[in-house]
Amino acid sequence: MRLTQLFSALESRNYRLFFAGQIISLIGTWMTQTASLWLVYHLSSSAFLLGVVGFASQIPIFFLAPFAGVWVDRLDRHRLLVGTQVCSMLQSFALAAFALTGTIRIPHLILLSLVQGVINAVDMPTRQALVVEFVERKEHLGNAIALNSSMFNLARLVGPALAGFIIAGLGPGMCYLVDGLSYGAVIAALLAMRLAARPARPVTQHPWTELRQGFHHAFGFPPIGALIVLVAAISAIGFPYTVLTPIFARDVFFGDARTLGYLMSASGIGALSGALYLGTRTTIRGLGKVIAFGGAAMGVGLIGFAASRWLPLSLACLALTGMGGVLLMASSNTMVQTLVEDDKRGRVMSIFSMAFTGTMPVGNLLVGFLAGRWGVTATLMVNGAICIVIAGLFFRSIPRLRAAAAPRLARLNPAVFEPIVHPASEGEDG
Repeated sequence: MRLTQLFSALESRNYRLFFAGQIISLIGTWMTQTASLWLVYHLSSSAFLLGVVGFASQIPIFFLAPFAGVWVDRLDRHRLLVGTQVCSMLQSFALAAFALTGTIRIPHLILLSLVQGVINAVDMPTRQALVVEFVERKEHLGNAIALNSSMFNLARLVGPALAGFIIAGLGPGMCYLVDGLSYGAVIAALLAMRLAARPARPVTQHPWTELRQGFHHAFGFPPIGALIVLVAAISAIGFPYTVLTPIFARDVFFGDARTLGYLMSASGIGALSGALYLGTRTTIRGLGKVIAFGGAAMGVGLIGFAASRWLPLSLACLALTGMGGVLLMASSNTMVQTLVEDDKRGRVMSIFSMAFTGTMPVGNLLVGFLAGRWGVTATLMVNGAICIVIAGLFFRSIPRLRAAAAPRLARLNPAVFEPIVHPASEGEDG
């Protein structure tokens, strides 16, 4: 494996700046998420309230992201992203102020999580749409998306572990303060970029019309529609396990915030390995099987984690869960970005963001409720089994979706994708 292949997207100056600034900011983001989970369970000892806070942080994305996508296609995406980062910085400083003064309570956490959810509803589709502009060569798009996943999961590895020690020594307020300061890195990187002027798109249609066009472009084309439905289902069923990790850390393994950090970092190790693997791929051929494998691996990992009462085994199961999750999500992202028409990219990626993050709050709320009734073990076992079934159904649909995708791939960029849409032998898939 050549390092030049693994990091090919870093040949683009703008993407190098984005990568460097974003990885610092994401470490702070994971510190905040770990601190909030620990603080909620410390203040309430309630699995349901863990779900409520997770719900509040993500439900705005479900309702607002599609509308934000319309504006992402109309406005200067670069300035829009700078604005969302500044707003996120202020939100983290507000959390820090409450926590450091000892006045933070559950309502503060819920309200400020809701505010961050509104910011993320604009930030996520903007960021997704800008990746294409950050890389100079379109064939590096898949590598850029894989590197995005790599830096996200490297931060997911470092941030929770660091947060565990900071919470134990200095309290959660310091995690929020570090997070607020970390946004300075990505803001500085964005301001240092040199992006080609993007021609203004004339606004001739009502936003509702453009929104309908985005949904039609996504769900009227079976390959994109199937990927979005798959992502929505796995996000709602598989990913909400994270809100239950404080219960395992404190009540199953009788640990503290450092134990929570280890559990969250374990999933980050697996996710990072999956992202690095995707970074070595040069085509989208075979991504269908990778997506199906990722969903099944995530389900097996969840079942193992639910049943385990031995910390090393639990860490290994969470690593498998994290690897499966990133293989499914990052590969699906790459496929959608490859198949979407550029003038509708913001709208379609906002729908993808809605599917990925917007359905998670419903899952968080449901998982928190069921864990309070059935217990965390039974809840996660059922969720893992459902993930395996969903992955199997997607695997069966791969040949049909591949055939539907081939003409568009050939039309959008035949020089890059010709080897993909004209496989040399049977058994190759998209």
